[in-house]
Amino acid sequence: MEFGAVMEPSPGYTAPLATEIEALGFDILLCPDTQNLSPDPIGQLSLASQTTTTLTLGTGVTNPITRDAAVMACALGTLDIESGGRAICGIGRGDSSAAHIGVRSSTTAELRRYIESFRAYVNGEEVERNGKHSKLRWLEGQAARSIAIDVACTGPKTIEMAADVADRITFAVGSAPERIAWAMAVAEDRLRTTGRSRDSIQIGAYVNIICDPDEQNAVNLGRMISGMVAHFAGMKNASLDHLPNQLKKVAGQLQEGYDMQKHAQDGGSHLSLISDEFVDWFSICGPPEKCITRLQVLVDLGLQHVYQLGGSPIAHPHGERQRGMVKQAGFFARDVIPHFRK
Repeated sequence: MEFGAVMEPSPGYTAPLATEIEALGFDILLCPDTQNLSPDPIGQLSLASQTTTTLTLGTGVTNPITRDAAVMACALGTLDIESGGRAICGIGRGDSSAAHIGVRSSTTAELRRYIESFRAYVNGEEVERNGKHSKLRWLEGQAARSIAIDVACTGPKTIEMAADVADRITFAVGSAPERIAWAMAVAEDRLRTTGRSRDSIQIGAYVNIICDPDEQNAVNLGRMISGMVAHFAGMKNASLDHLPNQLKKVAGQLQEGYDMQKHAQDGGSHLSLISDEFVDWFSICGPPEKCITRLQVLVDLGLQHVYQLGGSPIAHPHGERQRGMVKQAGFFARDVIPHFRK
């Protein structure tokens, strides 16, 4: 069982906090690639590679819209060499990174083509680009890189595509058991249809989880994350038919009422739509015993890795917010993770 932490990169903070995250027992550190909301992840992850020894480092997530496949292959190929083979490419269709420059997210088909090009680039192969035979020439003479491609999935089409081409699937569907069970069924049905071995792909989830002795404090910290992940299910023009009733209503309201200017931040006007009851259903918020019980249900459904979407008691400035998130994650790391490593 692998555990990862999702933390926004922040100059002067990322490298020392990565050291703390590794010491807490996390296996993976993922940094979002959303240029208008957080600093650049690749340079920060390269710095973190020098202060850590075992932590896998990557994007959580990048996208095909703001990063050309050759550019991202070059960046993560560099990080992989710098870190001694510890890079991972977390990728999705794009949301806040695209919205903040006024363009749409990628389609599932575009994401698939991007993944295929990225993989070819990091393997040192040529890619046909606009009539040009394109290749990372600087990789010549080196062994091919093996950078796992980890696709963040919310809708059924993206889950099915990821089951075809990804090395890892990570659901972003919330932490309610019925949501994880639904997503797992979509992925496994696709694997059976295509004949791909279940053993050839690792499946996990971004889990909204706040561990805190004070359950109400945990719920309050989990509200922003619950609203953000619920928004993924209710993105513009997305079908809501497959959603359970508890999520369908909220997702429908978020399709028009999501405050993108406060994406992944506290204070968004849409958070008034996110009740305590919804947070408790859609996320895992509370003392260690509750977190262990709720998370065990998800692990029993077949999850092989969990990326913690945590919260911070500090809103600003940016770096101190990340420090607060890592401190809060300490409850989860010390009191919950060991239960799953017995």
